[in-house]
Amino acid sequence: MFSLGVFLSLLVGCSLSAGVTLNLAPLDTDVSPRTKTIVICNGDSAVLKCAFGVLQITAANYGRTNRGACFGRRPVLPQNTNCNFNALAPVSQSCNGLRSCELFATTDIFTDPCPDMRSYLSVTYYCLPPEIRSSAVCENAVANFKCDDGSLLHIHAANYGRTDSSTCAAGRPASQIAKTNCYASNSQTLVANACEGKNSCSISASNGVFSDPCFGTYKYLYTAYSCVPQFYWS
Repeated sequence: MFSLGVFLSLLVGCSLSAGVTLNLAPLDTDVSPRTKTIVICNGDSAVLKCAFGVLQITAANYGRTNRGACFGRRPVLPQNTNCNFNALAPVSQSCNGLRSCELFATTDIFTDPCPDMRSYLSVTYYCLPPEIRSSAVCENAVANFKCDDGSLLHIHAANYGRTDSSTCAAGRPASQIAKTNCYASNSQTLVANACEGKNSCSISASNGVFSDPCFGTYKYLYTAYSCVPQFYWS
């Protein structure tokens, strides 16, 4: 199973599309909506859907683990509430990575561990965030960010400084690009203050904004961000 935390942490230290190596602290994970659980009674179906991002199943069980759900005509005895088949593999195969999927709670698909009572399919899932984008803007230039209409900026990580010797290096002497452990500790806070929750924003990649974390080094502002729907902030 590919969890959100793994998805984001794999980006650390990986070379992204902008040609920048993300040697930063792990990205935050709060872009994901809350985890949801749905119960589908035997014989019924339901559609799992993400308003943005794609589905990620975290747990799925077919059977019965409580007395209240899908009880039908016959009462459920306490001894009948520890009966379940781990359905994570088939449900994940059907839904992971899709915007929506339809699930059927039926013994034609799942092994029924308790045939003497009405079983149900319980599925826990969340939506992985939209594609994370990256931007690198050289020192003394202006970083501009913009999302499509109906979506707003969410800042995952930012650093003003230098973490590799290739970004914004053209025409620069070796002494100005040699230091690659240069971080302005206020980077993410300042970028988030300027951009978080807005449709577009601009911020100058300069010592005047971030201060100078490494005198004599030619720096750049690296930002990892995504665009999420407005209801994320509601």
